[in-house]
Amino acid sequence: MNAPLSPPAAADRAATTAEEAIRSRRSVRAFLPTPVEDATIARILELAARAPSGTNIQPWRVQVLRGEPLAVLTRELHALSLAGDPGTEEFAYYPRRWREPYLSRRRKVGWDLYGSLGIAKGDTERMRRQHARNFLFFDAPVGLIFTMDRDMERGSWLDYGMFLQNIMIAARGFGLDTCPQAAFNAYGAVIAKRLAIPETRMIVCGMALGYADAAAPENRFDTEREPLEGFVRFVDALA
Repeated sequence: MNAPLSPPAAADRAATTAEEAIRSRRSVRAFLPTPVEDATIARILELAARAPSGTNIQPWRVQVLRGEPLAVLTRELHALSLAGDPGTEEFAYYPRRWREPYLSRRRKVGWDLYGSLGIAKGDTERMRRQHARNFLFFDAPVGLIFTMDRDMERGSWLDYGMFLQNIMIAARGFGLDTCPQAAFNAYGAVIAKRLAIPETRMIVCGMALGYADAAAPENRFDTEREPLEGFVRFVDALA
């Protein structure tokens, strides 16, 4: 049996092994304003593009935002969210109907996050404002928007997930942290217009990239993971 996962590594320390990069990766929701050099961003994306892809079609496309373009787009999306505009999902990321064990896991991570911020159950206004911070990329200096051609099939979504994971793991090797964000899917039409993305491509998700604010309480809680015996079966004989 493998040992339990260790707590996340210090945010200001680069991972030096693949295992450390994987174990220290988490969704960071507060970033320092420290800039990230374009050369570093390019290197991370270049490494990520080594992700496996069926027949090497490489379905990913990335828009890199920083500086004024990032500020302008995030202000607009943040304002839409605070105004109560839910946007329109282009695809369903979550189940249409929640059931166990997924519902309990979802609720726990939500309450753990809100609890770290001192947001009590029933405080819907503070919850709403915390959710709206997604559209600021949690103040990260780099925002990534991912798109894919609409005519791609399910296999390309598998490829895309591996590409996204590669970005998050590679970032740890540079001492950087990330937060993958499905929330941007809701404002796909606005994002596509502002970034001149053609109608033939859809918004997959966004991702914040930068240096984690180690002092932020929302970066100091760890998500629980199912023990190995809960999701793995070693097959010793066929039925």
